[in-house]
Amino acid sequence: MRLTLSEKFNQDIPRYIAIEGPIGVGKTSLTKRLAKSFNYELLLERSDENPFLERFYQNPKQHALSTQLFFLFQRAQQIQQLRQDDMFQPVRVADFLIEKDRLFAEVTLSDEELALYDKVYEHTTIDAPSPDLVIYLQAPVEVLLDRINKRGNPNERYLTGEYLERLNEAYSKFFLYYESAPLLIVNAADINLEEDGKDYEMLLETITTNPKGKNFINPHPTIL
Repeated sequence: MRLTLSEKFNQDIPRYIAIEGPIGVGKTSLTKRLAKSFNYELLLERSDENPFLERFYQNPKQHALSTQLFFLFQRAQQIQQLRQDDMFQPVRVADFLIEKDRLFAEVTLSDEELALYDKVYEHTTIDAPSPDLVIYLQAPVEVLLDRINKRGNPNERYLTGEYLERLNEAYSKFFLYYESAPLLIVNAADINLEEDGKDYEMLLETITTNPKGKNFINPHPTIL
């Protein structure tokens, strides 16, 4: 019988892994691959359930607040379910951090809307468990746009380079000071994590060492 990676390695490998990064960087694809490799439970963001998202992409200023509040309540509900499931101590990999909600709010909302969002956030019960490892995928805007165009999601055809650039800057700033969990920063611009090969194997080997602090995978240094 073939053993999973989590069975092969007896050391304390991360039991809860969160993948983060801007739109189009490959979060969900990598999350699904890692779940299969480690035989972990999947926790995926359900952006397709947001009824305001398409309208936001077409007219961000008009629909930003409704879109962001829907995501806030949805993610809070997922985290609440996660807390309830923790009594069984499952192992899992997720394609989002709850903290990303505030990050996107800062990018998309006006000052007045952000103040309202913060008031709602304060009254929303969110007691999120901390991941054992966060993997932050980076890629420049031109790579993100190319991948977004290739996957052909009709809702994403309105995304602009300027919006993605602001997202990239917000993510870089956020993770510069991130200390809530061990962090693995991956230059995902020039490596292929969707197919079997040395890039994916290198990532798996790094994860199974249960890295602490801040670490980097940057085999082809296009991102400084």
